[in-house]
Amino acid sequence: MIATNRRQITRGLATTSNASNDDRPRSNGEADKDMWSSMLDSVATGKKLPEKNILVLGGNSEIQKEFLDTLAPEEPKRPQERHRKKPPIANEFALGYTYQDVLDTDHEDILARLSIYFLSEPSPAFSPLIKPLLTSRTVSHTLAVLLLDWAEPWLWVRQLRDWILFLKQIISSLDEEIKDIMALHMKDWQHRRRGGVYDASGGTGSEGGVVIPLGPGEWDEGLGIPLCVICHSANKIESLETERGWREEEFDFILQFLRTILMKHGASLLYTSVSVPNSLPTLIHSMLGVYSQLKKQTLKHNVIDRDKVLIPPNWDSWGKIRVLREGFDVEGISSGWSIDVQQSPRSLPGAEGNGTGNEAVPNPSSRSSKQGHVLPAYEDFIKYPNRDGDTSPAVPIKGVEIETVNTQEFLARQLEIMERLKAEEEKSREAKEARAPSDRPLLGKGSNPAMDRPSLVDEHIGPVQFNFGGIQVDSDGMSKKPKDQAEPISLKKDGQPQPKSTPGGTTQNEALANFFAGLIQRGPA
Repeated sequence: MIATNRRQITRGLATTSNASNDDRPRSNGEADKDMWSSMLDSVATGKKLPEKNILVLGGNSEIQKEFLDTLAPEEPKRPQERHRKKPPIANEFALGYTYQDVLDTDHEDILARLSIYFLSEPSPAFSPLIKPLLTSRTVSHTLAVLLLDWAEPWLWVRQLRDWILFLKQIISSLDEEIKDIMALHMKDWQHRRRGGVYDASGGTGSEGGVVIPLGPGEWDEGLGIPLCVICHSANKIESLETERGWREEEFDFILQFLRTILMKHGASLLYTSVSVPNSLPTLIHSMLGVYSQLKKQTLKHNVIDRDKVLIPPNWDSWGKIRVLREGFDVEGISSGWSIDVQQSPRSLPGAEGNGTGNEAVPNPSSRSSKQGHVLPAYEDFIKYPNRDGDTSPAVPIKGVEIETVNTQEFLARQLEIMERLKAEEEKSREAKEARAPSDRPLLGKGSNPAMDRPSLVDEHIGPVQFNFGGIQVDSDGMSKKPKDQAEPISLKKDGQPQPKSTPGGTTQNEALANFFAGLIQRGPA
C-alpha cells in the first residue's frame, strides 16, 4: 500500500515537471533550428529532379560516346561551373550506364536528370537486364533510341527488325498493369499535334476539341514506349558517293524505306553528324517531356538536306513519302513489315537454344522464312559491297579505317627499302664507269675532256663578246678552236697519224696561220 502511493506521487511529480517544461518559452537557438529544418525540407521537396530513362540500342562504344557528345549540353556560361567533371561512361560490357543533367537555357537550373542505358547487341541473353528498367513508375518516362551507322547502311533494316523483335519480346513478358500504362501512354502520343511544325513544348493534337485521325500505316505496331531512330555519321554520305558510286536513287530509297517502317511504330527519324549542329537535344528532350520555361522550342521537319533529315513524331504520311520519288511501293513495304515483326521471339538470331547467347547464328544469306517479306527487297536494292549476287552481311567489313603499324616496324621496313635503293644506285654507277673508257673517243695530245661538256653559266648568260685590239671577238668562237684541236686525229691505213683537213683542203694549222696573218695585214682600225 505504501509502495503504491509512492509510485503515484512520483508519476504526478514527473507530469507536473513536463508540463512546466512545455509551458516554458524556447530559446532563440532552438526556434532558428526548427525554422531552418522546415525550410530545407520544403526546398528539397520542391527541387526534386524529374528522372527520365533513355535506352540506347545498337552501335559500338565509340558511336555511343559520340551520341552522348551530341546530346550533351553546351559549356556552362558561369566560370564557377566549368570545373564540373563529366559523368563517367561505362559501356564496354553488356548493359552500360551514365547520366546527364538537362539544364535550362540560362544554364542555371536543372530541369531533369537523364539516366542513359546502353546495349549493343539484341541478344535474348540481355533481356533480363532491360526488363527491370520497365516498371509502372518508369515506363511513362522512358525513351528507346536506336543507333544506326552510315558506315553500314545495307544493314539497317536487318538491325531494325532484330531490335524491334527484341523489344517486343521484353514487353510481352511484362505485367498486365505495366502493359495498361503503356497503352494509355501510346494513346497520348497518338493524339499529339500533326502539323507542319512539331510543337516541342508538349502541345496536343486536338484543335478546337477535334482529334486528327490516324492515317494509313500509322501506329499499326506501337511498342508501348516512344522510339527515336538516329542515323549517325551522316558525313560518310560523301564517301558512299565517291567510293561506292551511290546516286540519289539509293539515298531516296533508304529514306523512303525507313520512313515507311517507322510510321508503323510512331517513331521519329534524325540524321546526325558530330561536326554539324543538329536538333538531337531538342528532339530527345521533347520526346521525354522535358521543356524549358524560358524558351519555346520547335522542330521543323527536313527532307531536303540529305545529311540533316528530321522526321518528327506523328508528322509523316504515305503521301509525303511518295512525293520523294515515284515508284516506291509504300503499301507493300508497310504490310510486309507488319508480318515480319509479328514473328515469335524464337525466330530471333541466336534464340533457338536455351537463351544463353552461345547458339549458332543462322546464315542470313539463306532465303528462308526468317528473311521475312521486307528484308530481301531492301538488300536486293542496297547491295552489300564486294559481294556479287549475295547481299548478306555474313562478314563485317571495315570502312575507311586502317590499322596503324608499330613505329619500329615501320622504320625497319623503310631502312630495308633505302638499303635496296642504295645498292641499285651503286650498281648503276659502276656500270656507267665501266662503259666510260670504251665510249670515250681517242683524244689528241693536250686535250681536255671537260671542254666537251657545255657550261651551265653559258646556258644562262648566252654568248659573250669582248674587244680584243679593237676587234669584237665572240667568246663562243674562241672556245670552239681549242675544242677543234682536241678532236681525235684520224689515222692512215698504214697507222701514221693524218692531220685533219678543213673543207677548203688546208690543214687546221694553215688555217690558223692565215687567220692571224690577215689580222696583222689589216692593222689597227
